[in-house]
Amino acid sequence: MSGKTFLNEKIREIIFNLYQISEVKLEIQENKTDFEGDFTLVLFPLVKILKKNPENIGQEIGAAISKLEFIKSFRVVKGFLNLSLKDSFFIDEFLNIEKELDNPSIKNETVMVEYSSPNTNKPLHLGHIRNNLLGYSVSQILREDGYNVIKTQIINDRGIHICKSMLAWEKFGNGETPETAGTKGDKLVGNYYVKFDKEYKKEIEALKHKGLDEETAKKQAPSILEAQQMLLDWENGDEKIRNLWKTMNAWVYEGFSQTYKKLGVDFDQIQYESNTYLLGKDLILEGLQKGIFYQKNDGSIWVDLSDEGLDQKLLLRADGTSVYMTQDLGTAVERFKDNDIRRLIYTVGNEQDYHFQVLFKILEKMGYPWAKHLYHLSYGMVELPAGKMKSREGTVVDADDIIDEMYKTAKRKAAELGKMEHLSESEKEKSYEIVGLGALKYFILKVDPKKKMLFNPEESIDFNGNTGPFIQYTYARIRSLLGKGGQVIDFQKDIEINANEKELILLLSNYRETVEKSAETLSPAVVANYVYDIVKTYNSFYQNHPILNNADQNLRNFRLKLSETTAKTIKKSLKLLGIEVVSRM
Repeated sequence: MSGKTFLNEKIREIIFNLYQISEVKLEIQENKTDFEGDFTLVLFPLVKILKKNPENIGQEIGAAISKLEFIKSFRVVKGFLNLSLKDSFFIDEFLNIEKELDNPSIKNETVMVEYSSPNTNKPLHLGHIRNNLLGYSVSQILREDGYNVIKTQIINDRGIHICKSMLAWEKFGNGETPETAGTKGDKLVGNYYVKFDKEYKKEIEALKHKGLDEETAKKQAPSILEAQQMLLDWENGDEKIRNLWKTMNAWVYEGFSQTYKKLGVDFDQIQYESNTYLLGKDLILEGLQKGIFYQKNDGSIWVDLSDEGLDQKLLLRADGTSVYMTQDLGTAVERFKDNDIRRLIYTVGNEQDYHFQVLFKILEKMGYPWAKHLYHLSYGMVELPAGKMKSREGTVVDADDIIDEMYKTAKRKAAELGKMEHLSESEKEKSYEIVGLGALKYFILKVDPKKKMLFNPEESIDFNGNTGPFIQYTYARIRSLLGKGGQVIDFQKDIEINANEKELILLLSNYRETVEKSAETLSPAVVANYVYDIVKTYNSFYQNHPILNNADQNLRNFRLKLSETTAKTIKKSLKLLGIEVVSRM
């Protein structure tokens, strides 16, 4: 239990004894060093209930709480009760931190988190980076909060988009492979997706010159008709098409694997749309028989969700081929059938908000009780200073290129600032990778998932400010300090501590509360901003108070122990964000 939680409980007891009130939301604020008192109780919620003057309420509560042994003094300022606590309170709080750090609560519930879930017609790009980092970090945070977590992805390995790449390779590839091209497999397949789009646009323009309107031209262009036929042939089991599909997908999977390894993300389970779409088809036919869905004259199957404030949604095309919703229905049912999970979280961009509203509503209509435990972790798009990316036009920035750019930027900036000069060449190279990736991950994860964001590699790698490298550098500084200080020895409790130390102790004691809040909101930004606050506060303490050369040996031991606990909390917090640390920089 943190000191703030303990104080909250004591104040609740006092309020109940004074006023016989148990249901009230207390707002207790931790004060910064430039505020009077260590904590402030906001009195206005009580004013509304008691219909009394806030100063009188503050005096009554203050008089009662001052009888507790850890209270030094109190002061009422208008609607606020400022409380000053004895040093012993903070020392006891500090001694409890190590125990809190290493002992998460156990929830006895399993949560499945889906992320990445790419199409096999192109390499992973910057948008996928945000998706993967967000999904992986949320998984780490939920696990730290005591949940069993299954990390999963559904690979969209079939559909018209896959056929576009396959068709372009058949027409223009001349037997090219990743080995002969000297190109990663996912990049090679993506190039043919772009090639298809270029040829398709030429055909559309040619048909428009012959007098067709644009919509008709798009439907009648030879390339799209061939791709649609290829999809039908694939679903009908055409051996030649299936073999080409397997070959090109294998190229892509190898490319994905390399990128995931660079990003430091992994998965416990993987599903493939080519398997689950058939399950979805069966579910749709079952829903049709039960009258949940309806069939149009052309044979296509739909669901009408107008009464739920949504719309009519296509579930199966007239030619019998499936759509994304077909696959997602089958995937969801299979996941709950094969796993004992309480919740399923989909990490998908906000352009799919409507899709998931429809998916969840369909599953509810079909009578699945777990449908109420589905959640769409919707996040905003990520853009570069140059603007929005488009896969078909080849303007997407590959994830591999972003990762390489981060490494180069970290290397250049470290050289400019004289960082890492004392390291060996192999240590430098490893540090550039860790700092570059840390900068990328922190810059993306410190932003609330719901917000659209602009990613600027230059801004992300800064050894000052709210950045990953600044936090990593502080960790390295503390490790260096501890190395010089030797073995950290226990200290005697009868010491006086300053405002900086109190503020740092309170921050460190909030680790579990921060993890809980981050897990509840599914926002790694909560952890990112927490660890930044710790680093800012520690640096203020470090710059203003001597540690190694302190004449008071007991105070020196305390400050070394405080530094050690700070480093441990920074490392644990960064791990939740998927970020590594370096011990020397």
